[in-house]
Amino acid sequence: MVANAPDMKAFLLATPFFGGLPDPGLDLLISMLVECRFDAGAIVVAEGDPGRSMFIVKSGRLVVSKRANVGSVIPISVLEPGDFFGEMTLIEMQNRSATVVAEAPTVLYELTAQKLYACYKADIHAYVIVLQNINRELCRRLRRSDDRFAGHQVGEDK
Repeated sequence: MVANAPDMKAFLLATPFFGGLPDPGLDLLISMLVECRFDAGAIVVAEGDPGRSMFIVKSGRLVVSKRANVGSVIPISVLEPGDFFGEMTLIEMQNRSATVVAEAPTVLYELTAQKLYACYKADIHAYVIVLQNINRELCRRLRRSDDRFAGHQVGEDK
């Protein structure tokens, strides 16, 4: 578990995942987080592996990539403090959709599906806010992906 320090609360409230949570819900979720540390080059999650947790980036830098059909690796995005990843496995209960590698020494806060379910049982209001925050972030990512795809398609026509 991680310490319930005021600076940690401020950091988490500033992230898209915890935004808008009242103190009791935030305190509950903080009590459920586990701190994880990774060295540069470490694989945090691998595409295709089972996943039952998500992560919030406290510090460091991570690279998200996917395997292409031809076997090459395609970089998708970079994650920095305040970002989160792995939430798709909590919603759809499927294997990891991408590989995430620590590019620098990294500290993450992990929230398991089991703990998120415990949040649902203990504080339904906090749970709903978290799900809304996850959905907002997924929508933002989809819009960015759509924009990149549309820009790529337009670029091919020239």
